[in-house]
Amino acid sequence: MPGERSHYKMEPEVRKELRQKGGRLKEKAKRAAVMAIFYPKEEDTFLLLMLRKEYPGVHSNQIGFPGGKVEKGDRDLLETAKRETHEEVGILPEAIEMVRPLTEVYIPPSNFLVQPFLGLYQKTPHFVLDQKEVEALVEVNLEDFLDETNLLEQRLTTSYANDILVPAFKLNGYTVWGATAMMLSEVKDLLKQVL
Repeated sequence: MPGERSHYKMEPEVRKELRQKGGRLKEKAKRAAVMAIFYPKEEDTFLLLMLRKEYPGVHSNQIGFPGGKVEKGDRDLLETAKRETHEEVGILPEAIEMVRPLTEVYIPPSNFLVQPFLGLYQKTPHFVLDQKEVEALVEVNLEDFLDETNLLEQRLTTSYANDILVPAFKLNGYTVWGATAMMLSEVKDLLKQVL
């Protein structure tokens, strides 16, 4: 597993500082899980991301994977990822084939420790969006995802820092940075090992 080596390639400088200071915070982090899911569409392979709704919170209006926080009835983190994927975009949990868990990512601004999973869906999904949480789907063609020219650095103002330079992916016109970019970096490095 490329793990944290992959993550660090896409880690903003300000986040490195937070990570180095926040070792103890991670021990008390809330738990969440997300699903990086690939599926076929029009004879190509796509990766699903989504644009979150605007709301008063640190991840408002950001691109991310389907997923969310652990709830009491969840047996494990995989169940959390599948349940949340179903709730947010309508993909049935039993139809998701889990390929492997990825490396956890700690998110200092919201104090979440997130477990990503790599999954497959064998047919083109019929999406049903949660109108309270999902603004739009971002269906990324695998070829575009692997294209090195879609990596960049961009200055952003975030919920916790002003005018910071962040490494990012440019996918379908969206700037994907932070924890999602770190997870995407690991997915990309894993795919490069097998393609």
